[in-house]
Amino acid sequence: MESNKLKLYVGADFVSAFAMSAFVALKEKQLSFEFVTLDLKARENYQDKYRDISLTCKIPTLVHAGFALSESSAIAEYLEELAPGHTRLFPQDIQQRARARQLQTWLRSDLLVVRKERPFDLVYFGKQLAPLSDDARAAVERLFFVADRLLEEGAEHLFGDWSIADTDLAIMLNRLVAHGDQVPARLAAYVRRQWDRDSVRAWMDIERKAPAIAPAVV
Repeated sequence: MESNKLKLYVGADFVSAFAMSAFVALKEKQLSFEFVTLDLKARENYQDKYRDISLTCKIPTLVHAGFALSESSAIAEYLEELAPGHTRLFPQDIQQRARARQLQTWLRSDLLVVRKERPFDLVYFGKQLAPLSDDARAAVERLFFVADRLLEEGAEHLFGDWSIADTDLAIMLNRLVAHGDQVPARLAAYVRRQWDRDSVRAWMDIERKAPAIAPAVV
């Protein structure tokens, strides 16, 4: 496989949780790739040039040998088969692999209120937001319940060895940890372990500019 045929399209601000997941998957597979950045505020992802690449106009999108694929979980599955000789992105056991995919889907399809009230850019820039609404607190309780059930006591990862589901769960939990919301101690420790992984550190080390804050109107 020629490394120059792998491209990852992401937002130019490098704050997307889903772009981070795809980046971590590429790093774990030890695959060389090229970043292509889009100005999402200027809606470059909806321009004809990108629409012809990404059917849904979404980021991240992976391009390999003329094949373009969006959705970070789909990208992870593609990379798992593309480079089977490197770190596994999914558990080997069939039931654990199915559970990992279930968790990924749930994290992306539910908990919208948490993503809205705790946007992922606060992980980078540390902004302080209003307390969680009742709906968000209920969603957070569901998140804690699922995480607590899946993460065995004393385990470092969800399914024995690391999987991309660990990164995805830690991303969701870290929205709360980084903001200073109350998170069970063992789940907060789990987030810190995941954040110490080299692939995650590489994403966090990317230079970003904090968004400009409009002056207060008196």
